[in-house]
Amino acid sequence: MNSLSKTQKLAMSGMVMALYIVIMNLTQSFSFGQYQVRIATALYALSYPMPFLVLPLAVSNLLSNMLMGGMGVADMLGGFTVGLLTAGCNAFLGKRRWNSWFTMLPITLIPSLGVSTYLSGLLQLPYWTLAASLIVGQLIAGLVGAAGLQVLRRVPGLHMSVKTASQV
Repeated sequence: MNSLSKTQKLAMSGMVMALYIVIMNLTQSFSFGQYQVRIATALYALSYPMPFLVLPLAVSNLLSNMLMGGMGVADMLGGFTVGLLTAGCNAFLGKRRWNSWFTMLPITLIPSLGVSTYLSGLLQLPYWTLAASLIVGQLIAGLVGAAGLQVLRRVPGLHMSVKTASQV
């Protein structure tokens, strides 16, 4: 995806941000609170082949927490930071040409462990109890994201360099 112009990258960033927020809006009934399945975070896997999406994905998390989260500034800034770290790790994995299935690890672990650091205080819940419940939900998003990369690499004309298990 290195052959995209700045305009194409900007357009792609806007589309991914919009998609993230739409998915969050459609799934908000189970995307917030103690038990979260944030399917939208599967989109973090897109930073593996398209590292320019790191910042747009983090901003998308901030915006969705602002518009739908209801937990205030701590959740908005925490979500932004967690999004930046998660997408950044996936971009790093892509740059190092690690197997794309590894994208499920940052998608699962960084939001689960990171969000629990501030959400446990806001919700008055023990850290590890909250982290364990978030890991379950994020594991679903991690699997969807990694599997989505496998599907995208098969799209004709997309030319995504995604390393798979058979290429290790």
